[in-house]
Amino acid sequence: MSLTGELPVHVGVIMDGNGRWAELRKLPRVEGHRVGAERAKEVIETSAEIGIKYLTLYTFSTENWQRPVTEVSMLMKLLELYLKKELADLKRQNIIYRAIGELSRLPENIQALILETEKQTASNTGMTLVTALSYSGRNEIIRAVGKMIEAGISPESITDESFAGYLDTAGLPSPDLIIRTSGERRLSNFMLWQSAYSELYFSEILWPDFDREEFIRAIQDYQGRERRFGTVPVRSRAS
Repeated sequence: MSLTGELPVHVGVIMDGNGRWAELRKLPRVEGHRVGAERAKEVIETSAEIGIKYLTLYTFSTENWQRPVTEVSMLMKLLELYLKKELADLKRQNIIYRAIGELSRLPENIQALILETEKQTASNTGMTLVTALSYSGRNEIIRAVGKMIEAGISPESITDESFAGYLDTAGLPSPDLIIRTSGERRLSNFMLWQSAYSELYFSEILWPDFDREEFIRAIQDYQGRERRFGTVPVRSRAS
């Protein structure tokens, strides 16, 4: 599958369907998360290979804390294993790592691993991989407002640009494309501020089955769209 048009600079992915994938196969839900983590690695490698500059994966939402304790514990263990195991690959692939979300709610060992991974990949110059952990768009906006109040920012001085600087994603471009798997057609609290003009792509495929080919298909769909931003159309496809 070839890509001939303009690539999205920033792609966000809502990786949905791990649990249902496992249940359909009469497997423990954790198996769906394990296979889903392997699929995430494939999408990361594909994104870096084709030239995506920023990739954000919605890995663990604030709402996910309400899941059964055993499932949350296993998700944290998978995250710990990923951060320990994949650091060498991130460095080899020249990928910068960054985490966003209410990270203080994560176990201390996970917080330490995140900081270490960010530190060891900070000098890389390739794609930036962002994992949204303990994240919700509403929570991010509320925390940003709190930061602005603490900083003494006057209401009349607030602009779109200045507000964005207090979000977790400060310094990152807004996503051009947001992909959601599993047939659901909603953002589920993902990048609510940043997605104002994002193109949305919904796939019926459950995340553990969303492979390289499906990811490329989503990029091709994006390349065939006209982006208007409320004004004159901006063609994504090559002229």
